[in-house]
Amino acid sequence: MTELTDMHTAPAPERSAVPRESVLRGLLRRPRFVIAGSLVLLILVMAVFPMLFTDIDAHDTNRCDLGTALASPSESHWFGTDALGCDYYAQVIYGSRPSIVIGLAVTTCTFLISLVLGSLTGYLGGWVDSLVSRLCDVMFGLPFILGAIVVLQLFESRTVGTVCLALTLFYWPGGVRFMRSAVMKVRSLEYVQASRLLDASGFYIVRKHVIPNAVTPLVVLKTLGLGGVIAAEAGLTFIGVGLDAPAVSWGLQLASAKSEVNAHPHLLAFPALFLSVTVFAFVLFGEAVRDGLDPKTR
Repeated sequence: MTELTDMHTAPAPERSAVPRESVLRGLLRRPRFVIAGSLVLLILVMAVFPMLFTDIDAHDTNRCDLGTALASPSESHWFGTDALGCDYYAQVIYGSRPSIVIGLAVTTCTFLISLVLGSLTGYLGGWVDSLVSRLCDVMFGLPFILGAIVVLQLFESRTVGTVCLALTLFYWPGGVRFMRSAVMKVRSLEYVQASRLLDASGFYIVRKHVIPNAVTPLVVLKTLGLGGVIAAEAGLTFIGVGLDAPAVSWGLQLASAKSEVNAHPHLLAFPALFLSVTVFAFVLFGEAVRDGLDPKTR
C-alpha cells in the first residue's frame, strides 16, 4: 500500500539531458562558433552603439559638404562621401541599425508565434491541428517576398515597424511546422505519458516537459534564418518597397548607388560588403549552434 502511494505522489520522470554548461563549453571549443559569435557580437555592438565606431551622426547634415560630394575613399573619408558630401563610413555604420533591429524583431516574433502554435497543434492535435495546419498551407502558397511586397504597398510611409509586420506575417509557418513535428515526437515519450498518468495538467506537461525538450530544432531554425531576414529587408528596400528615407540603411544605400555604380563603385561596394558579412556571420553562427546542439556531434 505504501508503494502504491509513493507511485502516485512521485514526480513524473524526466528525460536526461546534457547540462547547459556542458553544451556551452562544447560550443566554445568550436572555432567556427567562436569566430562567428565574435563577428555577430561585433555587428550587434555596431548597431546598438554606432558612436563607438564614428563620432559623426548620420543625420547631421551640417557636417556634409556638397563641395566634396561623391569623393573617393581617402584619409579624411575612409569610405568616401555620398551624393550630399556626407561621410560614407558613418552612413554605412549607422545603416546597420535598422537591418539588425528588423532581423532580431522578426526572428523573435516568429519564434514566439511558432513556439505557441507549434506546441498547441503538436500536443492537442484534433481540430486545432487541422485548423493551424490548413492556415500554414495557405501561407506557404504565398511567396514570402511577394506577400511582403503586397502588404508593404498598403502603407504610404514604410518604417521599421511596417517592414517588421510584413515580414512577420509571412515568415512564421515554417517554424510552426518544425515545432509541431518536434512536439509530436516528445509527447509520445515515456516521461510525458507518466505525467499524464499522474493527472498532471496539459499546461504543466507542455510547459515543464514538452517545450524544453522540443524547442531545440526551432532555436536552430530561427538562428539560421536570421541572416535571411536581414537580406530580405535589404532586398525589399533595394527594390523600393522597404524602408523610406530619411531612414539610413544598407538597402537604401544600395538603391541610391545603382545610378552611380559605374563612376563611383564605392557607393555600392561598402554597404554590400557589410551586408554580405553580416548575413554570412549569422548563417555561420546558426550552423555552429546547430552542430553544437546536435547530440551526434558531441
